[in-house]
Amino acid sequence: MFSAGSGPKPAASSRLPATAAAVGVALALAAPALALAVLAVAGFLDSSATLSHLALTVLPRYAATTLLLAMAVVVLVLGLGVGAAWMIAAWEFPGRRFLAWMLVLPMAMPAFVMAYAYTDFLAPSGVVQSSLRRWTGWEIGDYWFPEVHSWPSAALCLGLALYPYVYLLARTAFAERSESLAEAARSLGLGPTRVWWRVTWPVARPAVAAGVALATMETLADFGTVSYFAVDTFTAGIFRAWQSLGDRSGAAQLALVLLLAVMTLVWLERVQRGRMQFHARSTRPPERLVLRGAAAWVASVACALPGLFGFVFPAVILAVGGLSVESGLDTRLVEWAFNTAVLGLGSVGLVIPLALMGAYALRVFGGRAIKLALGLANTGYAIPGLVLGVGLLALASFATGLLNWSGERFGFEAPLIAGGLGVVFYAYTVRFFPVGFQGIDAGLRRISPSMDQSARSLGRNLWGVLREVHWPLMRRTLAVAALLVFVDSVKELPATLVLRPFNFDTLAVVAYHFAADERLAEAAWPSLLIVLVGLAPVIWLSRITLLESTAGARGPAK
Repeated sequence: MFSAGSGPKPAASSRLPATAAAVGVALALAAPALALAVLAVAGFLDSSATLSHLALTVLPRYAATTLLLAMAVVVLVLGLGVGAAWMIAAWEFPGRRFLAWMLVLPMAMPAFVMAYAYTDFLAPSGVVQSSLRRWTGWEIGDYWFPEVHSWPSAALCLGLALYPYVYLLARTAFAERSESLAEAARSLGLGPTRVWWRVTWPVARPAVAAGVALATMETLADFGTVSYFAVDTFTAGIFRAWQSLGDRSGAAQLALVLLLAVMTLVWLERVQRGRMQFHARSTRPPERLVLRGAAAWVASVACALPGLFGFVFPAVILAVGGLSVESGLDTRLVEWAFNTAVLGLGSVGLVIPLALMGAYALRVFGGRAIKLALGLANTGYAIPGLVLGVGLLALASFATGLLNWSGERFGFEAPLIAGGLGVVFYAYTVRFFPVGFQGIDAGLRRISPSMDQSARSLGRNLWGVLREVHWPLMRRTLAVAALLVFVDSVKELPATLVLRPFNFDTLAVVAYHFAADERLAEAAWPSLLIVLVGLAPVIWLSRITLLESTAGARGPAK
């Protein structure tokens, strides 16, 4: 409730419950990170020798390779995502409508699946090099060919798989740009380039920064792609400390270093977003510039290439490989696909409401407690899945012991926590909360606070403002966030591998097992089904988020 003289601020009575709820949820999501911290501190003395050995030998190489890989991925996702989003939103050229959704298709292609496909195709025993030797009579070593198992290959696969994060958020921001502001800038004598940098880009930058942050955190947390390409990244160091050296505490200490890097990244992204906020919504659909001649076809080809290399070519390679399997389709494919879809939909149902609550509490109430708690919760996306699984198993073991003690004391049978789907859903919620939160928070920041103030001055409470003002403006953003969570859940491998119940396999798990056994042809069909499970929501999202202009075009480009 707001009195006439209370202004736009929410009632004090609603601040404490909202703050407590947001902080409680954030702390629950940060519990695995806290468990890692406890594990690292508790075992510091025992594992200090291991940590010192890694720091003096391979850790600098891990850090340098990780930084190089992350920088390369950032360049790729920025160039592909922002460039394609602007062309689709601002220009009219042949095939634009088709390419608008084709550019989203690589979201359904996991980077590690892309790695399987291109390695099978480009390796010395693959189709390309085998055909080259057959046609020329050369032998291996007589010719130069780019090294497939290298960090540039990993960066290319990760960039092609992750650029849709930036593309989707940037396209939505560009489609909702204010045409009246651009016209005002042009009337003041600014050219097209200066109008873009000074009017269009500042409004879209928070959304682009959110997409880049998600792609960077995904790169830092990746293990499947870099391990398959034999790239020594920081996550590889964590895995080796845990598996090869048998030092779980040492792995936790290395993971804490990675978490500090991620927290710094999240803080820097939020600081730069907070320093330069702009609120602009078009009162009429922005007009697209019609391209003619060579410029139109260059734009068409430029928008087609990411989708071809990020989806079409790997899918064709996998399909050919799957058809080459003499035993045919595995009858368990339907069961694996169903299990995958259950985990994906359940994750969406958990993550999106929690992310919306956190982003809305941050917008309405703010406060240091909420900001710190949400910053902590947003680190879950960069925790390597295997380390996350170990942390959750430790928490589940503690909770099971506490329930057993309570059951003996009060006479009830304690439920089994570890080994159930509940732990898997918890891991997915921790892992993908930043995916939903970053997109929703960026969408809320594009809505001017004056709209909230106007609604409150008319007597609307917080729920009324959310329902009547924010929800109509946020439907596309929420759809984007939901799709990102679903597709990431479908592609999740390490956490599922560690935490899944007995005899509960997903498509990603069985594809990993087949590929690890060098049975790439048998891994083709589970990999293709991962793509197909995520394909329908990708196409649906692309259709509903494509803002079509009802106004005429400005005319051909000169």
